[in-house]
Amino acid sequence: MDVLGTPKSLDEELYSRQLYVLGLPAMQRLQEGKVLLSGLQGLGAEVAKNLVLMGVGSLTLHDPHPTCWSDLAAQFFLSEQDLARSRAEASRERVAKLNEAVQVCVHTGDITEDLLRDFQVVVLTASNLEEQLKVGTLCHKHGVCFLVAGTRGLVGQLFCDFGKDFTVQDLAEEEPLTAAIQHISQGSPGILTLRKEADARYFRDGDWVTFSGIEGMTELNGCDPRPIRVQEDGTLEIGDTTSFSCYLRGGAVTEVRKPETVSHDPLDTALLRPHVVAQSPQEGRRARCLHQAFRALHKFQHLSGRPPQPWDPADAEKVVDLARALEPLRGAEGEPLDEALVRTVALSSAGVLSPMAAMLGAVAAQEVLKAVSRKFVPLDQWLYFDALDCLPEEGEFLPNPKDCAPRGCRYDGQIAVFGAGFQETLSHQRYLLVGAGAVGCELLKGFALVGLGAGANGGLTVADMDHVERSNLSRQFLFRPRDIGPKAEVAAEAARRLNPDLKVTPLTYPLDPTGEHIYGDDFFSCVDGVVAAVDSFQARSYAAARCTHYLKPLLEAGTQGTRGSASVFVPHVTEGYRGPASAAEDAPDPVCTMRYFPSTAAHTLQWARDEFERLFCLSAKTINCSQQALTSLADSDRPQSLPLLQVVVGVLRHRPQNWQDCVVWALGHWQLCFRYGIRQLLRRYPPDKVLKDGTLFWSHPKQCPQPLEFDASQDTHLLYVLAAANLYAQMHGLPGSRDQPALRNMLELQPLTDPQHLDSIFSSDLASTELGPEQVERLNEALQDWSKGSPLEPLRFEKDDDSNFHVDFVTAAASLRAQNYGIPPASRIQSKRIVGQIIPAIATTTAAVVGLVGLELFKVVSGPRPLSAFRHSYLHLAENSFSRYVPRAPATQRFHHLTWTCWDRLEVPAGQPERTLESLLAHLQEQHGLRVKMLLQDTALLYSAGWSPEERARRLPLRVTELVRQVTQRQVPEPGQRVLVLELSCEGEDDDTTFPPLHYQL
Repeated sequence: MDVLGTPKSLDEELYSRQLYVLGLPAMQRLQEGKVLLSGLQGLGAEVAKNLVLMGVGSLTLHDPHPTCWSDLAAQFFLSEQDLARSRAEASRERVAKLNEAVQVCVHTGDITEDLLRDFQVVVLTASNLEEQLKVGTLCHKHGVCFLVAGTRGLVGQLFCDFGKDFTVQDLAEEEPLTAAIQHISQGSPGILTLRKEADARYFRDGDWVTFSGIEGMTELNGCDPRPIRVQEDGTLEIGDTTSFSCYLRGGAVTEVRKPETVSHDPLDTALLRPHVVAQSPQEGRRARCLHQAFRALHKFQHLSGRPPQPWDPADAEKVVDLARALEPLRGAEGEPLDEALVRTVALSSAGVLSPMAAMLGAVAAQEVLKAVSRKFVPLDQWLYFDALDCLPEEGEFLPNPKDCAPRGCRYDGQIAVFGAGFQETLSHQRYLLVGAGAVGCELLKGFALVGLGAGANGGLTVADMDHVERSNLSRQFLFRPRDIGPKAEVAAEAARRLNPDLKVTPLTYPLDPTGEHIYGDDFFSCVDGVVAAVDSFQARSYAAARCTHYLKPLLEAGTQGTRGSASVFVPHVTEGYRGPASAAEDAPDPVCTMRYFPSTAAHTLQWARDEFERLFCLSAKTINCSQQALTSLADSDRPQSLPLLQVVVGVLRHRPQNWQDCVVWALGHWQLCFRYGIRQLLRRYPPDKVLKDGTLFWSHPKQCPQPLEFDASQDTHLLYVLAAANLYAQMHGLPGSRDQPALRNMLELQPLTDPQHLDSIFSSDLASTELGPEQVERLNEALQDWSKGSPLEPLRFEKDDDSNFHVDFVTAAASLRAQNYGIPPASRIQSKRIVGQIIPAIATTTAAVVGLVGLELFKVVSGPRPLSAFRHSYLHLAENSFSRYVPRAPATQRFHHLTWTCWDRLEVPAGQPERTLESLLAHLQEQHGLRVKMLLQDTALLYSAGWSPEERARRLPLRVTELVRQVTQRQVPEPGQRVLVLELSCEGEDDDTTFPPLHYQL
């Protein structure tokens, strides 16, 4: 059912990262959604948390059952004080505090047919099969989307029924593809040639498209969507264009996404004919076996009035017998039952695990989002997820019933799966968490629930130098609107409230080379492992390098929109962390490309961002500094300096006194950038200019620009002047204005100033980068006059404040630049994401990857495990893609008799007295057969085989620490330093040989 009333106003600052995932229409539909959630154990709590953080309209909680000890292993809204209270009543207030914009209430009665009709989506967790069938039938009857979610120990189940005719309005996460047009032919069919931007996604056969901004063949602009066919050469057939005007230039082709209808079976039908999400036939067979295991568990509970006891062999055999007796699944009659799998599921099914609840709760909440927002294709129709690889592979190490019996403590749900001994081991762990952002907060919540480091000898350290921002609140579970301060400190305090036994030490120093005096040898000697929750490959790589150096396991997770990954790296077992090949910083585009020859929207945005920096930040800083700074800038021979110098002189020539002066300046700068500057460029490089080889200068990828005519009636023109004038006013300490009608009237009366008057001291030669003596003298005179006034206010670009005109200026400037060059412009939301380097994010993906990390943590903590036990994971919630795979083993290198991996090092024990360089070289040759060719500490050369006899005689007798001190000019050893890390190369090595680091003990 659709419940769409008057749209609520959307808090774009709060949901800024989520908007880039869903888009505005889907976000507005989500805000109007009404959801009933029945079952508030750990899984239900995860679903509720995710829905409220994402901003669903209203959430009704239903669970009259009393809170018990086993709930606390995964239910973070409950505490020991809530034991025996109704789960829903005890959870409501804490759920509501996550997001004041969401209406959260409790239903205390039965679930009736009349009640169900009030909701768009109904979710059942921790329910029996009889209730599922009853509610599912009623929901299907009334067109209410229906979900069932459940976890049993290390296995989980999710079912979706969105009805017979559910319409998905938008299937994809990415915005519709827009590409610039190079040419369109007249004919049947007309052939469209695209510009060859390297970053463009390609169209596919059957896509529907429309057109805009075309000059000449204007009949296509705004036409009804047309299907296309993609030719082998990448051109597009777009239908009959015979009767259309001749194509001249410019324009864009834009993908038009058609809605898609999905049909689901009701639960009573899907129970015997399950459609399961699987990446391979083998996964499909395993999922169907798990389906039968869940049916058998329901049957056992129905007959016995209780679930199977933890690790009780007799109960497990009864479940296997019940599974054998079940009616075969339709379409899979010949598949044998994997009785060993069913038995293992039954043995561990009594447990409740936080990571499993996090993973299944995230996927369930994502499906609710799909139902309400009609964004992304829903599951079809069953999903089974198991992490039985967390259990020991050898049967004799499996838990026993006595060790897994309830203790009357908050970890009972976890003890039921892994036993009390494992729980004790968890409590003594000492871990470092790097990052307290969205992923870090979820990890801290998970650590509190599982009891990581909550024992007498355990502890957690959380490191993050950032502060809480309002945009964090829609994705970060531990933060509230009142929380102001360092993320590490706020998150640590919130985690302690979840579990008072948790020992958390917050540090506000970054884990990078500048913090090695904090995170040094002493620190890492007291750490059992590291979890990285950082948002850059650079930070992740550094954390991984520290783990490799200190031989500590590393768990890491990352997200981008609905995509997420979780990985585990274990010393001597798995490969080490390697960032993706594309993670390296892209080489910046040449300055001339950005300024004169843009070919993509990204080029225009970077130009506009640079304009902001020059106009409103660097010019103010330069003028405020001193005459010396200006003279230095004038003397610079760097081409980059000329635009800033032009801006500085423009500012110096006339100080604005009021708002109208700022408008005049902004209008003049519009003329400079989008008309006068383009005319100058075309005088230097005319449209028909031919190069020496006979090719046109303005040929691909260069686009010949066209100057614009200012028109105050055009919104983009007006927005540029409005934003630029306000920013100029802010820089000069003057009041601005937001009155657009008044500004439009002012501009219509304002004559266009000759832009040359704004910077007339400069030559029209665009390539000129030098000033003559007369120009420098005039520059100094202007500076002396200026120094009599108050200093300027440099503006620091801030993307998250939509009232400050920063993003408005960049968006308008980039759009106008795109018009100059016939490039499809970026929208405001695209512009904000690109120039602000915003990573799209949503709570569901965050929770899912944290659950996956938690499962790998169980394996790392449990002791030595083979490579086959560990899993890297990747998921894409928008496309229902889930992948878990065994990591690679570490690669082995060889040199003569020596073999090593990335986890190995050459250990040189401390000598008494300390070794000299000569004795160190001798030790390496005697112990390892290595004739050292070169020895370095960081990048400092300590030894070279090519040294002269005099240099060798001077260096070889020196003690190693004395030599390093002399070469690096640093204190050696530094306080707390136990090892000096040296790099070496040897005679006879291959070019690709990388020797293990030399650890010289101090």
